[in-house]
Amino acid sequence: MTEMLPAPPDVSSLHHEVGSALTGFLDSKDRSAPGAELLHLTSTLRKLLDGGKRLRSRLCLYGWQAAGATGEPAAAVRTAASLELFQLFALIHDDVMDDSDIRRGQPSAHRALAMTYTDDGGRRDRAEAHGLGAAVLLGDLALVWSDELLETAGSAPDRLAQVRPLLAKMRSEIMYGQLLDLQTTGRLSDDVETPLRIIRYKTAKYTIERPLHIGAALAGAAPPVLEACTAFGIPLGEAFQLRDDLLGVFGDSADTGKSVLDDLRAGKATVLMALAVKRASPSELGTLRSLVGRSDLNEEQAHVIRAILASTGARASVEEMIAERRATALAALDEAPFPGVTTASLRGLADAATARQA
Repeated sequence: MTEMLPAPPDVSSLHHEVGSALTGFLDSKDRSAPGAELLHLTSTLRKLLDGGKRLRSRLCLYGWQAAGATGEPAAAVRTAASLELFQLFALIHDDVMDDSDIRRGQPSAHRALAMTYTDDGGRRDRAEAHGLGAAVLLGDLALVWSDELLETAGSAPDRLAQVRPLLAKMRSEIMYGQLLDLQTTGRLSDDVETPLRIIRYKTAKYTIERPLHIGAALAGAAPPVLEACTAFGIPLGEAFQLRDDLLGVFGDSADTGKSVLDDLRAGKATVLMALAVKRASPSELGTLRSLVGRSDLNEEQAHVIRAILASTGARASVEEMIAERRATALAALDEAPFPGVTTASLRGLADAATARQA
């Protein structure tokens, strides 16, 4: 008689525990804080945690499930939660670098901390400097605490030894992607390859591939499982960011939780903009050069840019690129050595990530 293998743990139910793990961890930090001043930072961190999609933690748990879900579920949950703290570190510093006002439908960390400073009686002419400095510290704190949460998650030493190199690679990759983003912002160009490289390192590997890898490593994944995670994760991650670039210009702020003017005001180097520059008429190109990157860009001027992005076919081409990459990711799932429940969940995630409005 064939022995029945146990069903993999239900990742959707485990994912609900990620929030509890984060809350419990921050509660312990508040209790052991050296002074009440630290709550000035952790209260902001808690508010930012409330508004996220928690995609990376979900993918970490899917990776763990894909590789057999061996080891303690609680350790997998806390490891997944550590990725959410690392994500906050990245977002907080990203908003400082981009001078963004809004994150997850509320003031970005440096704006919130500036407002708190004046609310507490601080001088208004010091508020901005305080907000920026405190946000850098908050991001650093989130990074340090993400490490602590991972190291105290309760993973077996041999599994943790498999995770650490993947985490180190993930961190180096996102820093490289962020550097490329900084170097190209404000430089209108028809170069499509560089924004694609930014997408791969800043989003595809960081958002999809590495969280899957880390979760899979927690379960002692064999190389074919890790390779399948890459084959699925890279194209889906690229499609995810291409959708994000479209939403950053054509989306609704009420859905996305951030301004639809920020990318245009900053002059972000996106595939969408590069395609428009490559195909624009001399008149359209002149308009793009005069408007994209203006810090005082208004909605009426943004409407003119959007019209050019549509008339050049750039918007339609990006939609095609999203569809192609989604199809590649789904085809990779057909060959992946994952349990059926994981494959089904990842298919649903691929649909949601590429057709989303937020």
